[in-house]
Amino acid sequence: LATLLAAGIPVEESLRGVSEQTDKDKVRRIIIGVRSKVMEGYALAQAMAEYPYVFPALYRATVAAGEQTGRLDLVLEKLADYTENQQQTRQKIQQALIYPALMIIVSTVIISFLLAFVVPKIIDVFTSSGQTLPPMTSALIAMSSFIKSYGIYALITITVMIIAFKRSLNYLSVRMAWHRTMLKLPIISYLVKTINVARYIHTFGILFAAGVNVLETMQVSAGLVSNLVMRNAFDIAAVRVREGMGISQALKESGYLGSMATHLIASGEKSGQLATMMDRAAKHLDNEVKRLIDTALTLLEPLVILFMGGVVLFIVLATLLPIFTMEQLVN
Repeated sequence: LATLLAAGIPVEESLRGVSEQTDKDKVRRIIIGVRSKVMEGYALAQAMAEYPYVFPALYRATVAAGEQTGRLDLVLEKLADYTENQQQTRQKIQQALIYPALMIIVSTVIISFLLAFVVPKIIDVFTSSGQTLPPMTSALIAMSSFIKSYGIYALITITVMIIAFKRSLNYLSVRMAWHRTMLKLPIISYLVKTINVARYIHTFGILFAAGVNVLETMQVSAGLVSNLVMRNAFDIAAVRVREGMGISQALKESGYLGSMATHLIASGEKSGQLATMMDRAAKHLDNEVKRLIDTALTLLEPLVILFMGGVVLFIVLATLLPIFTMEQLVN
């Protein structure tokens, strides 16, 4: 759409061109619906507002500002870059998680099968001999008996608990408590803060560069922050700016921006290049997020291998120890 508008093609014709390019019927129907509203006289942002679950507040506010300033093609170009960057990061994580997830599932099934059907037959030989079993072997017998007797019930219970937890997040108090807990966990906290701050600053930079006023920019940007505790802090920052406080100072007092981002935003305020500095701060945070994700994904695979290897080693040792003990008694 950005490319077609930059070429001077009217919005209605551009939307028709985009609808003809997509292969998905659902997407095509949405674009045709937006085009119909535009042909009825609605602005593009108003037409997008008819599909709020498809076009987030960031898109609608930015498009509205682009229409008002006559820079719709440039605004859409920035939105496209932002969306593509988010999509690439998401795909990278999904692709990197395929192998570890598959390995965890297969290993869990194999180990459960061993504990439920193979290990009991081996252990029966030792228990029937009446010898005193090592603590490791006794622990393995207990685990095997539990999985054989209650494995299915345990699986059902865990599934029900996960479903119940997800449904409980529909309640604001529970979701707030969960988000507050996430901000206290060592590694997860840093990742959640960095991702949400990067999203906030990206949105701020795009909206402000499009000509949206500062207060609306801060409100829309805060609305896209997924963590409720952080969102409240950014909403308070918008109130402070409304009361006359500087943007950089208000964001600094939220407690979630690092020194680098705060310094860049403060420099942008003083030099009148706030949108440019916001973009730099967002790129700095994006690089930090990518570094964290790359490190986590690089460590995940060997950690999974080590964990599963440790479980297999435990089973092997617990099975072999009684054999060694029996051999010593015979000697």
